[in-house]
Amino acid sequence: MSNKIKPTQDQINAALWNACDTFRGAVDSSEYKNYILVFMFIKYLSDVWKDHYNALKEQYGDDEELIQRKLKRERFVLPDKCSFDYIYEHRNDTDIGEKIDKIFAQIEESNLEKLDGVFRNISFNSDKLGQTKDRNRRLKNLINDFAKPELDFRPSLWEGKQDILGEAYMYLLEKFASGAGKKGGEFFTPKEVSGLLAKLVSPKEGDRIFDPTCGSGSLLIKVAEETKDAKGNTTNNFAIYGQESNGDTWALSKMNCFLHTMDSAQIEWCDTINNPKLKEGDALMKFDIVVANPPFSLDKWGHENAEADRYKRFLRGVPPKSKGDYAFILHMIETTLPTGKVGVIVPHGVLFRGSAEQKIRQKLIEENLLEAVIGLPTNLFYGTGIPAAILIFNKAKTTEDILFMDASKEFDDGKKQNVLRTQDINKIVTTYKDFKTIEKYSSVVKPAEVAENDFNLNIPRYVDTFEEEEPVDIAEVQQNIEKLEAELVEVRSEMKKHLKELGYE
Repeated sequence: MSNKIKPTQDQINAALWNACDTFRGAVDSSEYKNYILVFMFIKYLSDVWKDHYNALKEQYGDDEELIQRKLKRERFVLPDKCSFDYIYEHRNDTDIGEKIDKIFAQIEESNLEKLDGVFRNISFNSDKLGQTKDRNRRLKNLINDFAKPELDFRPSLWEGKQDILGEAYMYLLEKFASGAGKKGGEFFTPKEVSGLLAKLVSPKEGDRIFDPTCGSGSLLIKVAEETKDAKGNTTNNFAIYGQESNGDTWALSKMNCFLHTMDSAQIEWCDTINNPKLKEGDALMKFDIVVANPPFSLDKWGHENAEADRYKRFLRGVPPKSKGDYAFILHMIETTLPTGKVGVIVPHGVLFRGSAEQKIRQKLIEENLLEAVIGLPTNLFYGTGIPAAILIFNKAKTTEDILFMDASKEFDDGKKQNVLRTQDINKIVTTYKDFKTIEKYSSVVKPAEVAENDFNLNIPRYVDTFEEEEPVDIAEVQQNIEKLEAELVEVRSEMKKHLKELGYE
């Protein structure tokens, strides 16, 4: 590999996406996405390790014992014969799949604190990749693709810009999500929506940030990156936590955090509602900021256990059996500190459905927890075109009023999906921070008015976006009709004259 070529972010992204050709047509994208992302991860570990080894070698010469001692203090350990270069040297071996599996097992074993279980659900020696001959051919192609200069991830080449790798990983996740149909929304929140939510909850230095349905970690990482110190500067002084029920997606989120150098992220694998893993003693752990894009209206979310919930999350009411939206919202509120804030993406039904959900809304408003209801454009999310809204709950509200915002009409009309533009995001964030009424866009509403509407939060009840049609000048219209009719008579007369000249009577 060249020591001089420094590809652009677009070239890296394109090279990664092209590497997927190895599997296209033979393996379903929901399967091969894990192989590509895991292979990108091993290449990253290997290149970082090699880079640091070379730097130490330059500094300490042939004192291998000292170099190895220094390497043990790195963020992670790469055991001997576990590098990408070793894999590349053995790319023609008939047992290459087995060799790769053993390498991943050794890497995991050597980094249990940070990478325990990350590779447990993937095997490069699996029949999913075809029978032995086909599998070996595909793996050789994959190895050759990752040996290209565009995929040289050595930090010295990038002058320490770790975000390039993180961006590339996010790029792949988004590409896979956009092509995954309904399942795409289960593991990735579009970056514009994540960015908007991050600015709305605005984490501060030292905050603990939590996503109880973290998927691949994209939203959680975006919110963490928005953390600012007292002077408004970006800071790494935060702690992030997540939980994810899908094992494959949980592994992706662990690798995603690692690639973003958020090594201390605590991401748990289990169902958040039925088996919350983040606890302090017997109680749920509390956080400053809690965000989520939970599955919309999840059926069988655990209604049968809610009445007897040991954490008493459903004292405001038990959500309906077939719609778990408020189960996630109540979990988020119960895991938020008294000074904390919740930002959650929900389908519009959450705003107006009756019965148990109406009673829960009433209690949340009477406790003065709901701060803002923001309607988003349709077709923003992967796998669903239904309109969604953001709810902001603030346990330290300084007013009893609630801000309603209709931001559904301002977006970029994309071919497959609509996209929030920078100006759309800025307008939403500014309006939220200013907490003000803007004609046909936002409205600051007293809780009494919401109570008069039976705690229905449907945005058109509070934000009037009706556009009156311009008045019609009847006399002018009549005049135009008479003029057109006269022109028509004249045209018909001309046509008759020409037809007669041609011999048609």
